[in-house]
Amino acid sequence: MRIRDYLATAEFERVSPNLVAQAAKCPVAVFGDMAGRRNAMNARIQGLGRHMKVAGPAFTVECRAGDNLMMHVALALAKPGDIIVVDGKNDQSGALCGELMATQARAAGLGGFVVDAAVRDTAELADGPFPIFASGRNPCGPTKNIPGKLCIPLSVGGAMVEPGDLVLGDADGVMVFPRKEVTKILALIDGKLKDESQRIKEISENKLISPWLDAAMHQAGILDADESIVASCDGRK
Repeated sequence: MRIRDYLATAEFERVSPNLVAQAAKCPVAVFGDMAGRRNAMNARIQGLGRHMKVAGPAFTVECRAGDNLMMHVALALAKPGDIIVVDGKNDQSGALCGELMATQARAAGLGGFVVDAAVRDTAELADGPFPIFASGRNPCGPTKNIPGKLCIPLSVGGAMVEPGDLVLGDADGVMVFPRKEVTKILALIDGKLKDESQRIKEISENKLISPWLDAAMHQAGILDADESIVASCDGRK
């Protein structure tokens, strides 16, 4: 591929900034529950700092293990708000990025890095304002020689990612949501949050057993039809 080809691939439909802003207010776990509890990245991919959060459209990058040439190309082509999502093959032999690339990305208005590979300069970056999620840490630098691919569907940390999909990450980890499903998921969020608030209120009133547990135990065959664990156990001190 030549630069004109990479420029063309970088033009894809992204989840809208308005939807990103709404989704960014939600815990990733709650958003994931409403999306069917699927497409979370492997737990090895974590934020360098516990405070870090990402929310934005995916700009996908496929790199050869230990080589970050295509990540540099992505930094040149990605648009403000994009999350650079890198299939780095979970390589731990060297870092694909560090403080210099993070500084460049922040200056360009990008929304963060999600890298299935090692990164470096983590002491500085962990306390910084630019969110980076990665699968490891290594001080050794990468090579910059091997072509790869941009803006294609990828599997990153076991999650399917297409260009423009919504990427959400917080202290629990990273999940990916198909761009066309974000509006539908957002419509369910308020109800979920209200249900959880109600359940916390019930617990504070000493209603300790979840009200759905009877039905689940009946279905699993571990509770007789005329029995109730809620009636038997709730209200205990």
